[in-house]
Amino acid sequence: MASELKIAVIGGGAAGFFAAISAKTHNPSARVEILEKTSKLLSKVKISGGGRCNVTNACFSPSGLSKNYPRGGKTLKKAFKVFQASDTVEWFESRGVKLKAESDGRMFPVSDRSQSIIDCLVGEAEKLGVRVRTSCAVEKLLKGFKLRINGQDEIFDKVIVASGGSPKSSGFDWLRALDVSIVEPVPSLFTFNIPSDSVKTLMGVVVPEAEVRIQGTKLSSVGPVLITHWGMSGPAILKLSAWGARELAERGYDFKIQINWIGIKNESEAQETYVDAMESMRKKKMINTNPFSMPNKFWAYILQKAEVDPESMWMELPKKRKNKILNLLLNDIYEVKGKTTFKEEFVTCGGVVLSEIDINTMESLQVPGLHFAGEVLDLDGVTGGFNFQAAWTTGYIAGKSASS
Repeated sequence: MASELKIAVIGGGAAGFFAAISAKTHNPSARVEILEKTSKLLSKVKISGGGRCNVTNACFSPSGLSKNYPRGGKTLKKAFKVFQASDTVEWFESRGVKLKAESDGRMFPVSDRSQSIIDCLVGEAEKLGVRVRTSCAVEKLLKGFKLRINGQDEIFDKVIVASGGSPKSSGFDWLRALDVSIVEPVPSLFTFNIPSDSVKTLMGVVVPEAEVRIQGTKLSSVGPVLITHWGMSGPAILKLSAWGARELAERGYDFKIQINWIGIKNESEAQETYVDAMESMRKKKMINTNPFSMPNKFWAYILQKAEVDPESMWMELPKKRKNKILNLLLNDIYEVKGKTTFKEEFVTCGGVVLSEIDINTMESLQVPGLHFAGEVLDLDGVTGGFNFQAAWTTGYIAGKSASS
């Protein structure tokens, strides 16, 4: 009689749980164990989306999805043909967790509670008979597979590594010991620190449609910009941080950004809109009327920066000041000095080299029986539910393959 297949899943996060559930679903007779080094499970799921959990994104084509990954997009395109966002929605909803899409495509549980997702994953694992072990640190992993867990050796037939990203290169040393190649990690998804600018006094203000460019590069992004007490955040900034993760790290997070605050790329079109608006507002005070859809507090800041009396009338504005305002709206410059992690949702650029992974199985080409899922791989997405989707997809494939 064949012996029971033993599968160890290292990591109790989104990818780990989904991999374990997939393995047990595809092979109910297998013994599947989740090994989590901390006392907490699914901690990133808990805090995601401000405690609501941005489960996935309402982008329901493998090709469309793959374009949201600065690293790993081409590889994931193949994986999404197996399990994509629509499959994620169906998976959760078939288990009683309804999801909703917001205007920007982000999808959340209808409950607006990340606990709904946690309860679903934990409940499904429990129902299937997955053994979940917390405070179980895997200190060593040897081919075979012998795992050193809290000082004790245990033998498994297959291993799925879903341990997440690491801010330090040394966090991958235990995998390097197995001859697994690692791309050096650097942060992705971070906000920009602008320490010496008065714009920080507008903390909480959101400019809805801005284009942000990083000077000296080809990097640019369009979307809302949020002013914070340390600088700038919001979708446009976070996308830039992801796409420029390596280049910005090489610059020591010291660079300049150029912002078009009005979302009109064509300068002559912006000029025309501006002139037409000034004509219609000639006898109105500058502070009370602005020609573009932006928050009043931000408009007041632009006037101050252009050295314009906010109580003056539009028709009193000298040509030099008119041009100054327009230039600020189209080409405002800020000096970035450093970064801040986005809402504690740490995402890394770097990890296990994708060329050494069979994307059809998530199995190592160097070490048969060793599979990978989630952020431990050198793949990462922009904000909006894409990193979780990569976790569900790679976890599903790794679990299915490891269970055979």
